[in-house]
Amino acid sequence: MRNPWLMAVLAALVVTAGTGVALKLVNAPAIEIVKTSGVAGGAVVALYALWLNDRRRRTEEGRHSLESEKVADERFARSVEMLGNDADQVRVGAMHAMAWLANSTPRYKQTVIDVLCAYLRRPFHHPSWDHNGGDPDTIFIKDINPEVQQEQQVRRTAQRLIRDLLSWGDGTDHKHYDLDLTSAALEYFQLDGRHVRRFTARRAQFYGITTLPRMHVQKPTLFSGATFHGRLNLQDTKFEGGLAFTEVTFKGKVDFKGMQVGTFLALTQPPPAEQLGALEMLPGTAMRDRYEGWALTGSTEAAGLGLRDHVEQHPGGRADGVPGDGNGLGNGHVPAQADKARVVGLDGEGLRDEGDAETEPDEVKK
Repeated sequence: MRNPWLMAVLAALVVTAGTGVALKLVNAPAIEIVKTSGVAGGAVVALYALWLNDRRRRTEEGRHSLESEKVADERFARSVEMLGNDADQVRVGAMHAMAWLANSTPRYKQTVIDVLCAYLRRPFHHPSWDHNGGDPDTIFIKDINPEVQQEQQVRRTAQRLIRDLLSWGDGTDHKHYDLDLTSAALEYFQLDGRHVRRFTARRAQFYGITTLPRMHVQKPTLFSGATFHGRLNLQDTKFEGGLAFTEVTFKGKVDFKGMQVGTFLALTQPPPAEQLGALEMLPGTAMRDRYEGWALTGSTEAAGLGLRDHVEQHPGGRADGVPGDGNGLGNGHVPAQADKARVVGLDGEGLRDEGDAETEPDEVKK
């Protein structure tokens, strides 16, 4: 390999000689020829040194970036592995480590949210839910299994970290992420003021007060088959991509004050026994039927299912980069095929992702 500095010196000599010849041809003074030729040659060497230094800097930055990505991947793998540890403090530590990684390495944020949601989808039941699911913290049970009590706190940590990872506040410059809490058991679940892309909680069990005010959800929100054992707060939340309350059971009061729904609306019968405020339907919201007993305002005429994007299949947000399948139902009558379930966490521990959420026909036709 040629010596780069030797090449630079040779180039400087050539430039120096060339400059000297050019000045000699125009009859420049000898002193000027020497000075100008020397400056030209020195400039060549200086410029080459700057270029070489910049090249080395870029090489080091690239190497550092690759090393950082490798370290992040290793930390994530170790954290997922520790979620299967028997000690509750280790599992909590693993969750905090993943949350830190998600905030320091943005490409991991959706993946970390997926894993935390998958943890909450693991089977779990607390004895207090059998006595007062609407407010389980008011129940004291003697001789409760310590492991169950510890797991309850671990799961509440997962809920809190999911909330903390989602963007919040006013304005429109927010990154939206997906939540898949299908069949999860949740206690005092809070997402106040958070911005979400797609929110799926089919067949989920919500214990205690569920607080979802001032949210903004871009894509469909699916609560089909879920049960709210306590109060539900939806004040000032905007479900821009549609809302499915199909076959939902409400055991407590529901606060609809300031809530808005766009795209489509599917409700269950009977409605909540106690409703506060009214659910506002935005213009163009599709609804297959009139729902008796529901407090509805705005464009309450049943428009029918007609918009192609009511059940749009989400094309991204997966760690493996596999896209979705386009626009879902298309004409509103043919169900989109769901992606096959894929494992993202611990084998045998229930950490699995059900694939991209999609709206099923029965969630918009009731």
